[in-house]
Amino acid sequence: MKNKNSLNRKTHFLGTKIRNLRKRNRLTMEDLSARCIKVDAESAPSVSYLSMIERGKRIPSEDVLEVIANVFQKEVDWFLDDIPEEDAITPSKGSGGGISGMALEPNFLFSKEILQIAIPEMLSQTGTSGRQFAHLLIRAHQEHHQNHFPDLERAAEEVGLKRLPLSLDDIVAITKQMGLQIKWFRKTPLSVLESMGIDESHVVTSFFDPPSTIYINQIMKAQPQRLKYNLAVHIGHAVLHDKDGMKNVLVTGRNEISPLQARNSKVQSSGMDSQDILHAWRDFECSFFAGALLCPKVPFRQMLDRNGYEINTAKLAGVSESVAMRRMTAASPYPHWHYFDAYAPGKLKAVYRGNGIPLPWGNMNLVEDPCQHWAVFRMISEPTTGTSAQISILNVADEPRIYACESIKVQDLAGNSHVLCSGIDLNPAIDAQGKDAISIANDLKQACVSHGGSSRIPKSIQKDLMSVAKILNINWVERGIDNDARLICSRGAVCPRTPSCYKQCEGS
Repeated sequence: MKNKNSLNRKTHFLGTKIRNLRKRNRLTMEDLSARCIKVDAESAPSVSYLSMIERGKRIPSEDVLEVIANVFQKEVDWFLDDIPEEDAITPSKGSGGGISGMALEPNFLFSKEILQIAIPEMLSQTGTSGRQFAHLLIRAHQEHHQNHFPDLERAAEEVGLKRLPLSLDDIVAITKQMGLQIKWFRKTPLSVLESMGIDESHVVTSFFDPPSTIYINQIMKAQPQRLKYNLAVHIGHAVLHDKDGMKNVLVTGRNEISPLQARNSKVQSSGMDSQDILHAWRDFECSFFAGALLCPKVPFRQMLDRNGYEINTAKLAGVSESVAMRRMTAASPYPHWHYFDAYAPGKLKAVYRGNGIPLPWGNMNLVEDPCQHWAVFRMISEPTTGTSAQISILNVADEPRIYACESIKVQDLAGNSHVLCSGIDLNPAIDAQGKDAISIANDLKQACVSHGGSSRIPKSIQKDLMSVAKILNINWVERGIDNDARLICSRGAVCPRTPSCYKQCEGS
């Protein structure tokens, strides 16, 4: 280890390197301090001490420097060499969406007036409902902003005071503070069923009846986590929309009806009703608010960090796996996440793609040739219990990308099995450590191709991926590295395997 004088001479470079590493990995000083505590609580630096180290005002002890080096998977000597660190490299946000943008020329054809005329006609001709189109717009907006909606976060924090976990009693107390009263029902009123245009495959879990009554299905008494979420959504409606006259109905089932679209069966028809986008946006706001209320961003991020982003962190937060996994995408300092909620045979009920990953299916229509090697698809088809981690290689815009994900099979209140999947794009994390992500992904792809589509990860690549997994502090990335990596594709017809498994999948 270098002596004190050596550390003294190189304090400036050392602080700069730590700061740039921290920013490159999108960690706040609070995040880095928490990571250090996880490695060695006795030697971990405080936030204020880290600040002084980064500004060259303090020289870290050997023990402190070793802890920081462990967090970033670096050798201690790397911090003490004579080479100044380059400016912090932060992956560019880009469009953030799942589908690449395109130049709209001549742009006069995309004026507000022309679009208002053309969109309803397009929807009518393609059989797309206004509700589907509205949710597509909102998803693109959500992905573009990488699930960051500070106004909604603040609104939820003002109500919940950043408490984690919130008990059912806490949520009921907030409900009463909002001037709302709770009543219970056993049988859904016929007027609600008719207004929603739903069948027996759906269960109405709750509905808000203006001006101030929330009706809750009796079956929710045995589902405290789901009950909390339902109440949180209605609280969001009260806070964000001032308890206006709209009947807010929450429904569970394979093809869920939009909560705020309590109108009539016309909701399923093609074309666009003038209120479709407004209702869909309100759905999104209330849902996001509920997640932020139950899992406030900073406390939940700290909880995830302490528990390595395990799905069972949901139990500690007192929420369902679905709420916890969706909130991961908003709370994590790493922005390149995706999330799927999928029903057999290939219906995506919920989608978020802040990392641009293609869809395994279309979530408006079933796809005839889905690639069967996606983790979410395999878990739907197989009788599995527990969680499943997978490393996948997928070509996106003719470049291979490495993805890691964790999936779990759950049941909704209507008794339907579905699979929740949270995942990340590892390429930006690999690049952030000064490695060539495309080259590593190509090598891993070739290893899989040469072994028929899946392969043990070569040791040299394992080392690179394990280093990234430890820096990201996501346990299931490490578990995925221990399993075979799999080639996946956007559609079976473009299967990268040799020979193609498309024909085999088609007949299976």
